[in-house]
Amino acid sequence: MTLPRDYSGQTCSLARSMEVIGERWTLLVVRDAFFGVRRFGEFAAHLGIPRAVLTDRLATLTGAGVLTRTAAGTGRREVYVLTPKGVSLWPAVRALTAWGEEHYGAPGGPRRVFRHAADDAPVAADGRCGGCGEPVAPADLLVTPGPGLAPPGAGGDDPVTAALRAPHRLLTPLRP
Repeated sequence: MTLPRDYSGQTCSLARSMEVIGERWTLLVVRDAFFGVRRFGEFAAHLGIPRAVLTDRLATLTGAGVLTRTAAGTGRREVYVLTPKGVSLWPAVRALTAWGEEHYGAPGGPRRVFRHAADDAPVAADGRCGGCGEPVAPADLLVTPGPGLAPPGAGGDDPVTAALRAPHRLLTPLRP
């Protein structure tokens, strides 16, 4: 039996939010968009998500105004980009990531660590820079390899994982 996509009879804002971002894979698609993934094939390869499911999740996110589709250039395929509404999901994505690290962390530590681009200091779970103490906006964050990231050749050798082996500013496309 397929579960419905909506929470009929629920009038709270959390239920309405879950209708957009609560399905399996959706927050991982959003996370990857923050990492700079923009192309359908890169989402599919990095997440290992069935193409039909990815198509559905991207349609839901674009329909809700979290992502927008735009031309990648002359003769190139369209890409997906977070809208301001999508970027405003960062505190939730960051908080869930920190919660997962605290309660379900992988052996060896986090795969990725967030640092403040201005001073290269680590960013705490609350989104504040450990160096200057200021809250750090997503565009000012670097995602860097963490101690739990498997070395090349040990799995996860898709183009996204390979690109994220070097520090990368959030919201910046992995490829032009």
